[in-house]
Amino acid sequence: MKTGIIILAAGESSRLGYPKQIAKYKEKTLLQLAIDSANDANVDKRVLVLGANRDEIKKTFLGASIPNIPNPHYQKGMSSSIKVGLEYMLKIDKPDQVIIMLCDQPFVDAKILNKLIATQKKESKGIIACSYSKTVGVPILFGSAYFKELMALTGDEGAKNIVLAHEDDLATVAFPKGKVDIDTEEDLRDLNL
Repeated sequence: MKTGIIILAAGESSRLGYPKQIAKYKEKTLLQLAIDSANDANVDKRVLVLGANRDEIKKTFLGASIPNIPNPHYQKGMSSSIKVGLEYMLKIDKPDQVIIMLCDQPFVDAKILNKLIATQKKESKGIIACSYSKTVGVPILFGSAYFKELMALTGDEGAKNIVLAHEDDLATVAFPKGKVDIDTEEDLRDLNL
């Protein structure tokens, strides 16, 4: 099975007031942590989707470390970044499944990404999501059967509605630290305590 990873990092970080992609945790930017995790995972393809503050953000990581593409429609919300990333994946080398991850979950590492892949292999389900705080969410793996639905997403909706519509084809991986994401200065302060 060929697996691709799409890192979504196109948002405007309006609640933080500056690009969360360049916020620091343990001497690295949140984006660099995400790139490192994707690069260390057992996957075939990776792509980073950038949007707001793209030029500023690109200065903070080695361009050659991961293919990165712009989302010219990032204001249309997360769905537009999912589509841009998936289109890229399908053009380059059709994966059998993709993992969608965000750049603002500092505790995502290659281990959890590899666990999604291993769980898919073991459970033979089309969707493998992380579970935390009595919900399911990203990082999340979708088999190719769901690519059409991912491409049909609109606005600021992520892929959660697809998951909820197909709970019979869902397996989960416990990831309690997945609930930690960075949206505000307070989140960042708590993280760095």
